[in-house]
Amino acid sequence: MSITATLRTVVAGRVVFRLVLGWGAFAVLFAAQPFLSARLSTPVLVTVLAGIIAVIVVCAFGVVGEAEHLARRLGDPYGTLVLTLSIVMIEVILISAVMLGPGEHTTIARDSVMAVSMIILNLVIGIALLVGGLRHARLRPNRTGVSAYLSLLVVLLAVAFALPGLIGEGGSYTPGQEIPIIVLTVLLYAFFLHRQMGEQRGDFQEVAPEKRLTSAGAAAQQPLREGSLVLSAISEHRAEVVTHTLVLIATVVPIVLLSHDMATLLDDGLDRAGAPVALSGILIAMIVFLPETITTIRAAHNGEIQRVSNLCHGALVSTVGLTIPAVLTIGMLTGQTVVLAETPANQLLLGLTLLLSLTTFSGRRVTALHGGAHLMTFALYGISVFS
Repeated sequence: MSITATLRTVVAGRVVFRLVLGWGAFAVLFAAQPFLSARLSTPVLVTVLAGIIAVIVVCAFGVVGEAEHLARRLGDPYGTLVLTLSIVMIEVILISAVMLGPGEHTTIARDSVMAVSMIILNLVIGIALLVGGLRHARLRPNRTGVSAYLSLLVVLLAVAFALPGLIGEGGSYTPGQEIPIIVLTVLLYAFFLHRQMGEQRGDFQEVAPEKRLTSAGAAAQQPLREGSLVLSAISEHRAEVVTHTLVLIATVVPIVLLSHDMATLLDDGLDRAGAPVALSGILIAMIVFLPETITTIRAAHNGEIQRVSNLCHGALVSTVGLTIPAVLTIGMLTGQTVVLAETPANQLLLGLTLLLSLTTFSGRRVTALHGGAHLMTFALYGISVFS
């Protein structure tokens, strides 16, 4: 297929509409900064927020569509990794931009990553298991792949939220501790990507008993054959893959930019409502990860439980693995204090969440009952935020 034909197929009318809507809304907000910086009346504030959220939702469905095209073309975990990394990288850039902006933001990374962790591990996974469990009787995750994700999360989240409060000063790592923490985190994350994209690729695919190999030699060759098939698909459909990827990124960026511009309005609205300031970070995180949430629930509805794990657990591994080194590096270069140690209540809830995740995915199958337990844990987190 020629490049022109590919563009006509991929960049259809609805794609153009979403791109124009997303970037147009951002341009309007940028031009209206003097007006928005003034104190708006409550009805105007609610109207502007509702409009921004509506634009984000429309664009989110566009991101989901592009990601599903790539997932079908590349297969897992490559397809879901494109969506995960595109959103996570922009989330990291957003946190870094806030740190480099005016004012003190010592806890922005801690609050954001904690909110993302509880949203992904409890709210999104809880809804997905509830939807999938009610529709499908046998949801069997690939336990080796899920175990790999959770092993990394136990270590990375302990490094992020528990260790600095025990060996650091004032909830922050000392300058002498930051460099080895950065290096070790980056190395672990890079090794994870290398294994996920290479020899352990099969551990992150849906369980298919009828396709299990009986020969050890054939099993050893399977990752090589699968990798060759993916490279062949990319080579044969290069223009289509590249175009879908660029459209996905171009649709994700306005979502995050609008979320960033919306932060001030949310803070103002929550302050008027008497809500806790931490709720702003939770709402921002929920909106930024909306495209991935929609994709996850669709995967659960279709019975693709391993894809649910790839999207959720993989996204959180990437978020923590990229955010912690980034914010510590920015802190060292700018002389800012980066407070990472969490409160005892949040550490308890995070430990409960990790233990629940281990028990949920260690069985032969997951059910709607597991989803209910995750949703209750998120409700407890919500109660702690308002306490």
